[in-house]
Amino acid sequence: MDVATLPVPCSNLVSMKVVPIERRSASGLSYRDYTEDYVIKNRPVIITDAIEGWSALRTWTPDFFRRQHGSKIVRVSDTVTMTFADLIDAVEASTPEKPGPYLHKVFPHRDMPELLKDLQPEVPFTFPCRYSSALMPQRLRRPDGYLKLLIGGVGAKFPVMHWDNDNANALITELYGLKEFVLFSPNQTPFIYPQPGSPHTSQLSDLENPDLNKFPLFVKATQYRDVLKPGEMILIPAGWWHSTRMLSVSISICCNSLHPANWRGFVDDACTSGKHSLQTWMKRSYLTGLGGVLSAAETIQERFPKSGISRRLHAVAPLGSGTLS
Repeated sequence: MDVATLPVPCSNLVSMKVVPIERRSASGLSYRDYTEDYVIKNRPVIITDAIEGWSALRTWTPDFFRRQHGSKIVRVSDTVTMTFADLIDAVEASTPEKPGPYLHKVFPHRDMPELLKDLQPEVPFTFPCRYSSALMPQRLRRPDGYLKLLIGGVGAKFPVMHWDNDNANALITELYGLKEFVLFSPNQTPFIYPQPGSPHTSQLSDLENPDLNKFPLFVKATQYRDVLKPGEMILIPAGWWHSTRMLSVSISICCNSLHPANWRGFVDDACTSGKHSLQTWMKRSYLTGLGGVLSAAETIQERFPKSGISRRLHAVAPLGSGTLS
């Protein structure tokens, strides 16, 4: 991929390398190629035309949430709740100078299950669905694959630049508006200044106007930057630093996933506390063995999706999609 000369909003970052994110059409991208070229190689990609059958792409607008769910109380942050109507009003009033709230605490399976029907049919790129496996420990199990609703207005952004917990891949699909993504690969970590005691989050709070006296190495980082439009989804691979910025009112959905390629990192992340305790050793042993069991079940599901044994394995290794090819 060639390094592009893309605009960087801050003049003191003009020397930073900026790389556009590769784009592929879903119609020309098989599940196998997606896995081998991006998931296993830990490379980001933007996929177009994958959700043309989703009603959410046509119906999820600010007015939809105001009219259909306006009275519902939603958690905007760890300390703030408000009605959906008030949230949408604040999102539409958001400006770069005075950004409004960014909704990222709503899990549709738990909080708004009525929305799930609008996200069908499922796309192959969400496979495998290890989070919802019946063999996953209860504390780590996510029935819908860790699906999150994300809504923000102009100037709003995720609170911190980070890479996702569990060493998970993130697949984010834009349904309304425009959202800009900025990514840094794991090998750029020395330039990203992780928080002491919190290796998932960066000390950099403003990527557009960073304090280069405090963070001088940041100019050496290579950033991947692109804008996601409605109907497009982006794979943010495990361990990739990322942040987003809303260029308009934006509505998107995020699905985290675990795969054999990032399972070892997931096990390490899940077993960081009490590293030398017997309980942690047992947990690590179970999750390591579980990875092998899931890999075998997923291989059968992928190669023989319509067989009787595949149907019996569904609770162990949920397909989460239609035919894989």
